[in-house]
Amino acid sequence: MDWEVGSRTLRPHEARPGDATCPRDLNSTACHSSHSTCRATTGPYKFKRNGLNHTTGYVCKCDKGYQGNPYLAQGCQDVNECELSDTCFGNCTNLPGTFLCQCPTGTVGDPSIRNGCIPPHDLDTGLIIGLGVGSGEIILVLFIGGRFIIRIIQRRREKRMRLWFFKRNRGQLLQQLVCQRADIAERMILSLEELEKATNNFDKARELGGGGHGTVYKGILSSLHVVAIKKSKIVIQREIDEFINEVAILSQINHINIVKLLGCCLETEVPLLVYEFISSGTLHNHLHVEASVSLSWKDRLRIAVEIAKALSYLHSLTSTPIIHRDVKTPNILLDDNLTVKLSDFGASRYVPIDQTGLDTTVQGTFGYLDPMYHSTGHLTEKNDVYSFGVILIELLTRKKPVSYRSPQGHSLVYHFMTLLSEGNLSRILDPQVSKEGDGEVVDIALLAKMCVKFVSKDRPTMRQVEIMLESIHAAKEYASSDNMTDESEESYVGANDLSVGGKSVGAARQD
Repeated sequence: MDWEVGSRTLRPHEARPGDATCPRDLNSTACHSSHSTCRATTGPYKFKRNGLNHTTGYVCKCDKGYQGNPYLAQGCQDVNECELSDTCFGNCTNLPGTFLCQCPTGTVGDPSIRNGCIPPHDLDTGLIIGLGVGSGEIILVLFIGGRFIIRIIQRRREKRMRLWFFKRNRGQLLQQLVCQRADIAERMILSLEELEKATNNFDKARELGGGGHGTVYKGILSSLHVVAIKKSKIVIQREIDEFINEVAILSQINHINIVKLLGCCLETEVPLLVYEFISSGTLHNHLHVEASVSLSWKDRLRIAVEIAKALSYLHSLTSTPIIHRDVKTPNILLDDNLTVKLSDFGASRYVPIDQTGLDTTVQGTFGYLDPMYHSTGHLTEKNDVYSFGVILIELLTRKKPVSYRSPQGHSLVYHFMTLLSEGNLSRILDPQVSKEGDGEVVDIALLAKMCVKFVSKDRPTMRQVEIMLESIHAAKEYASSDNMTDESEESYVGANDLSVGGKSVGAARQD
């Protein structure tokens, strides 16, 4: 059977339209590609069958963006427009049946024409030049009006996002403060606008420091209070949870050796935290200077006492015990008088009084992390005790727990304990400590040994550590002022022989 199209005869293998109408065969893959369009016809086709003339049929055509034979099941194939010349002069992405043409990052304009994408400032300059040459008044009005409308749309969108973040973050905060003082969530809230103004829109020149997770900025509030503002660099749910957790905990704490949280901003995806400004950096920075002389031994001993007081307060004197979980020298701030301000409570956890601990995902800093907690995931107050013991070793040696390795490849804690047991403590002590210290250096070393015992139940509590440190510090003060009387010396010895785990400090010194 031949088809007549005008004066030309088509062979069956060329057209193969069949003898049915278009709608009935539209989904038949025998003669119709899935990427083609069928059109019914009434002429000029003419064919004979059973002696009768027929003038109806249909014609298939590949869809836009496809080419090939529409009468075959896979006959119409996608055209890669990105390989065609004069199609796209920007970043071209081929898509099924079409393509995406965009200006490269940092440029704007029309990517479908050559040199159509230019930097935004060139666009502004080009428009200004055009305004001066052509009938500029109309174009100027359109340009300014367009930018004004875009700015309004952007501001409305930002306002909606701020409101959404505020509702979500405030809801999370209130959940954390259930059965606590819920008014905290209201009286400590600051607006994003005020914090932007306080930091000159988070100017890089206002940066105080920070790590991989966030940056701290120095700011001046409208009340003229100088503050430190903590802003997260990354946006993940864990960061949001930690910031909310820190607000919930610090808003209920008032201690001279714990940094004071002044407020928070809930209008950003990750809340911003506003603290009292602590001027003299971290204990880590003071210890690990390049100079041979660092903090005096007298200051180090007092700082150890103040850290112990802060941790003892968290464990024993708050309504619900709090475990810091990331005790380390970078998280210990010092003010102008070198007074301790314990900071960074994002990882901290409440532990109900009727519980001995919590099973949690392990979190902390390598070198300070309790190995028993690392192996079991069971969080108790003794985890903080271990970390504090590491800090005592750091104060004695001026070695960095995170990076230190002995010649044999051992960690700071292991090497320190080995030398102490061998009676070779002087080999690892900071020369400044050996020079400025006295017998109390050995007492501190032995106390550190108790704190870093592997089995957590064998470690003292922070309250016991606090009492022992105060006793050692008091004896040092009396000795340095030549006021150590026989009576005060007896008082010191009695306090310093406080039993810990069935053994006194004095007895431990003999081990």
